[in-house]
Amino acid sequence: MTRGPKKHLKRLNAPHHWMLGKLDGIWAPKPGAGPHKGRESLPIVLVLRNRLKYALTRTEAQAICMRRMVKVDGRIRTDMNFPAGFMDVVEIEKSDDRFRLLFDTGGRFVLHRLDKAEAGFKVCKVVRQETSKKGIPTITTHDGRTIRYHHPDIKKYDSVKVDIATGKVVDHVKFGVGATVMVTNGRNQGRIGTLVDRERHPGSFDIVHVRDARDAVFATRLGNVFVIGRSGEEPLVSLPRKSGIKYTIFEQRDARLKASA
Repeated sequence: MTRGPKKHLKRLNAPHHWMLGKLDGIWAPKPGAGPHKGRESLPIVLVLRNRLKYALTRTEAQAICMRRMVKVDGRIRTDMNFPAGFMDVVEIEKSDDRFRLLFDTGGRFVLHRLDKAEAGFKVCKVVRQETSKKGIPTITTHDGRTIRYHHPDIKKYDSVKVDIATGKVVDHVKFGVGATVMVTNGRNQGRIGTLVDRERHPGSFDIVHVRDARDAVFATRLGNVFVIGRSGEEPLVSLPRKSGIKYTIFEQRDARLKASA
């Protein structure tokens, strides 16, 4: 019996949202240890090879990383299996490319292109709030950051705008009815809308109801939503095309036929 964590990942067992071909080989890149869970992340090698097409093979992707060309959240990453996740900023200075990892309505990662100003910050969800043994108030974000002496208004489920260069909180958005949220898990992953209601279920999962731009209302778990903007204001980050609106397969077909006509 083997001991320790598994160091390999077969392609058939890889997350579906990576969109790897079934017949393209036996193995898939195994995400390394990092701020995001393995199945909720996208290794850098897939960003370079499968999405941006800057590398044809794994070896070429490794050469790009080892030349210190790739930054994730402002830090050079030479490990091509480093797990980049939701809201992370991937930067390649040599090609003047900057992307933010977001979701489309199919639950797949989208590389959303950014300008230099927007690439300087990211939005993080507060997943834990506590006081240390020495009485220091701290919050923990979804990407593994621990921020000390935060603003007393910041609570769990709120979102904070973090300056990537300094790691300081420059703004925060409260979780509540009327906030603009993005669903980051579940069947509605990638959808964006306005929070309209919260159902409390002690001992179980709280349920929230969200209304999108087409006035369609859907429900999901409280832990699946990520606040990205205040009520009546623009979101803190720019959004990919379709703006988180989910279309049926028939509407998608009609749009394709109209575009090709």
